[in-house]
Parts: sequence; C-alpha cells; structure tokens
Amino acid sequence: MTEEKIAFLSVKEASQRVGAIQEEEDIERVDKRILTVYSKDDKELCWFDYEEVMKEVEDIPKGEKKEAVHNYIMSHIPDWVSEL
Repeated sequence: MTEEKIAFLSVKEASQRVGAIQEEEDIERVDKRILTVYSKDDKELCWFDYEEVMKEVEDIPKGEKKEAVHNYIMSHIPDWVSEL
C-alpha cells in the first residue's frame, strides 16, 4: 500500500484563505465531531477529525487549547484547497 504524501499551505497562505473553523457533528458517523474549515466566502475547504486534533494538542494547558487547535489546523491545510 502506497502512502500519499500531503503538501500543506504555508500558515500565511492558509490565513489568507480560511475564514472560520467550526466544530460540527459528522453527518456520516453518529456521535463523532469534526472541525470544518470554511473560506472567507463561506465555502467548505476541508475538515479534520475532532478526536485526532485533540490528541495532537492533548499536552497543551486547557486555557491554551483553542489557540493550539487553531494553530494546528492552520499549519495542516492541504494545498489542494487552492484548487477549490
């Protein structure tokens, strides 16, 4: 099985495109949450599994979690969103 390498936008380019990050219910999986990333003109760009992101920032103090989640997502926006 070949693992595809994902390229990410720079944080600067991501910040120019991303308008909002919303926590939402996953409509395909009951009792699961996702973090949906929207563009500045309210188009869905991509989404992240809530539990996976929270695992990445689990060692961050509670008062800094929101910023850590934001920073994690902004540094992991796939470059293919530029084609949307």
